Amino acid sequence: MKLVFSESKSDYAHYQFPYAVWAIPDPGETPADLFNAGFLPASRNLDRFYLCRQLRVNLAMFKPSSENRRILRKCQGIVLELLPRPAFDYTAERRRFFKNYADIKFGKDVMTYERLDGLFSSPIVSHLLVFTDTHSSKEVGVATLYIQASKLVYYYYAFYDLAYYARNLGIYMMTSAVAEFARRKFNHIYLGTCYSRNALYKAQFAGVEFFNGFCWSSNLKELKFLVRRDQAEPHRHLLETPEYLEQFYHADLARVAAASGFQVRLPCVNSQPDAQ
Repeated sequence: MKLVFSESKSDYAHYQFPYAVWAIPDPGETPADLFNAGFLPASRNLDRFYLCRQLRVNLAMFKPSSENRRILRKCQGIVLELLPRPAFDYTAERRRFFKNYADIKFGKDVMTYERLDGLFSSPIVSHLLVFTDTHSSKEVGVATLYIQASKLVYYYYAFYDLAYYARNLGIYMMTSAVAEFARRKFNHIYLGTCYSRNALYKAQFAGVEFFNGFCWSSNLKELKFLVRRDQAEPHRHLLETPEYLEQFYHADLARVAAASGFQVRLPCVNSQPDAQ
């Protein structure tokens, strides 16, 4: 992959000059390679990715907790079906349902019909999970997925009937997806970013890991430290924060460097004069 650094707002008073890190796949690389390196898709065409604090579940380590089982019981009678996108009928009725959900959850026209149509026709949606209430035979939710067989599932957008909110349908859909792909022996399911307390619900699964900027970590105390730190509007880079380094990396920057999967090899420069 090629890395590109896109400049962001500077804070000269605190000597911070941030860059967003983008990855462009090299020929022969697959999305699984970039997900595994800590990147999520920045383009629905899967041709540009961004580095971020994201969560995934190592499905070999997943076992339902008592809380997971409680959620699954609350939606007993709701079943899922995995469909490849060509087998999913993107009807006018479904389109209206998705748009109404997006307007309520994200804000009016944050997701326009144009964006919605683009989502359901783009490479980032390879499959869908369709949830049906067997008591009423009613479709109550759809989750969009990107799947690379046996390697990864990216749980992207989820749309569901808000009348089922009291039964925790949204987290049920995610929990069901984690359990289903663990059963299918996939390596990882990726659940998106985690930068706020409201996103910590994604960390409730055994086997969860998050990307901290240099490696995948399963230390949930570290994740919660970072979330709290975000709320305080810090004026230091994370790796300049003594409390973080002391608490999680023994105040040893060499440990951080050793954990990093990134390595840049500069081109060799021939300093010898040209032959005459």
